[in-house]
Amino acid sequence: MENDTKLNDRPTFDPKAFLATVSRGRTVSDYQKEDVVFLQSSPAEAVFYIQKGKIKIVVASKQGKEAVIAILGPGDFFGEGCLIGQPLRLATARAMVESEVMRVGKTEMIRVLHAEPAFGELFMAHLLTRNSRIEEDLDPATSSSTRAKSASHVRCSFLRISVRTAGRSRSPPRSARRHWLRSSARHVPASANS
Repeated sequence: MENDTKLNDRPTFDPKAFLATVSRGRTVSDYQKEDVVFLQSSPAEAVFYIQKGKIKIVVASKQGKEAVIAILGPGDFFGEGCLIGQPLRLATARAMVESEVMRVGKTEMIRVLHAEPAFGELFMAHLLTRNSRIEEDLDPATSSSTRAKSASHVRCSFLRISVRTAGRSRSPPRSARRHWLRSSARHVPASANS
């Protein structure tokens, strides 16, 4: 009973406030048009959150040709591949206009995902929404029938995120995993279940 009281006395976590403040593994940088946030093949050590502006994600071929794979705006995350063990960036992120971007170090991102279900829900909603947009862009005729499978894949990837603590791998607590799965189901359109 005493533990319940302590949990209820805990301040409410505000994901938007977290993403608006510089502290503990979080920094904000300004980028001018064409400035590079990170380069393809550079170490993947952080997740980024766009506070203002536009960022394009491009992939370069061995022949030097670039393909734009995403154009992102305020409220979007990018660079989350580091959370599932990608050691290097698979693309380049470049500002399209004057932009303000928060960098959240991998360790801090994993900490807050584990500690704050409200942040996990926001992040999961972002991943699922972006995944759905990509599917619709690739094949609008089949996107609704494959959305549930993709949402499940994103949930599983999200749940595989682990923290290295003193050489041991630790999964998110079971209660957090149940919460993430329940909350992510709210973000999958009803048509995905057909």
